[in-house]
Amino acid sequence: MAGLEASALRFAYNGSPVLTDIHLSIGEGEFVCLLGPSGCGKTTLLRLLAGLEKPGAGSLFWKGQPISGPSLERGVVFQDYSLFPWLNLAQNVSLALAKAHPEMGRKWRLNLADEYLDMVGLSDARRKHPFELSGGMQQRGAIARTLALGSPVLLMDEPFGALDPVNRAKLQDLVLDVWSNATPRKTVVFVTHDVEEALYLADRVVMLGSSPGRIIDEMAVPFPRPRQRRTLAASPEFAAVCERIEERFRLDVLQRIDSVEVENAEGI
Repeated sequence: MAGLEASALRFAYNGSPVLTDIHLSIGEGEFVCLLGPSGCGKTTLLRLLAGLEKPGAGSLFWKGQPISGPSLERGVVFQDYSLFPWLNLAQNVSLALAKAHPEMGRKWRLNLADEYLDMVGLSDARRKHPFELSGGMQQRGAIARTLALGSPVLLMDEPFGALDPVNRAKLQDLVLDVWSNATPRKTVVFVTHDVEEALYLADRVVMLGSSPGRIIDEMAVPFPRPRQRRTLAASPEFAAVCERIEERFRLDVLQRIDSVEVENAEGI
């Protein structure tokens, strides 16, 4: 069943096209990675899905209802962690719970905040402030706060891009655990420029080219779950799929170069 849908979507900034002719359908409970180089509009598309930006043309829907602005139905995890520095972790998560459950008391919210922090392995850090934590711990805190909203849709904007490889791998596994164990599963849209990350996480990879941003291809990830990182990375099939995706991006770059050369030649 289609959950998130974008139809004939266009977006421009100061008159310059950023996204054009985006048609996208994401099923409820599906894990989709938006994959592409810097500047291709991945983050802009995510912000449109979140309702944080309004399209210049086209339409956006969640379960058949128009997306007209931010909503508790769509939680967002940003790359910069976005925790409030004057609040400790439990208070940050409790603030999200206050939005989702304004009718509940402070003690109930703090107790439930502890459960979400335990879910991401931060129960011992509940009273610490963001500046006392590593980048990986801050991002786990940000994930806990977003999960506390109870949103059926989780939108993630390169959330592990600033982390070292070990913490990045740990948080990839954390997100997969949260997603696979949830009933019902959340619909996840995950922005990345890392091919291997996309293939490890996603059910489906949607590839975006740039100038302006548009969908150039998509593919169902052919590797069954659960995926073992070492086994997957060592398999010839994984290397072949990575190369196929990289080749698709190389072809898009060459096509754009040819197009610019033709335009320049016609303008002479």
